[in-house]
Amino acid sequence: MSQIVCRCRPACTTLALIASVIIGVVTAFLQITGVILATPAFLWVALGIAVVYLGIQTVAAALARRRESVGCCRQLGTVLVGILGTILFSVVLLAVGIVATSILSAILVGVLLFFLSLTVTGTACYIRCLAECSE
Repeated sequence: MSQIVCRCRPACTTLALIASVIIGVVTAFLQITGVILATPAFLWVALGIAVVYLGIQTVAAALARRRESVGCCRQLGTVLVGILGTILFSVVLLAVGIVATSILSAILVGVLLFFLSLTVTGTACYIRCLAECSE
């Protein structure tokens, strides 16, 4: 049996982290200046997106037990960290409540958007890696 070696490079994950940090910092700045507001509806949507991602990832991991995708597990870890961080900070912000001019709320919203964008960009990196693995 021949194993296909995945040529996943950490550059995609690094770019995903950098983009997520930029999105988180910009969101925190816009939140503290009052340009955008994080409403409870947004927090529920972010929580729902993360839970659906977690369900899809669990089902996909159970169904896809191919040896070709073993080398792409770095991207799965990135996606999982993004999902769990999104769930955690959505629940925290829903429990605490958001004050538009609070620095702590702005930081928490920025961290939430960091994890949410990390989930999306990490998924893009994982899909890219799987496409390279199947060639």
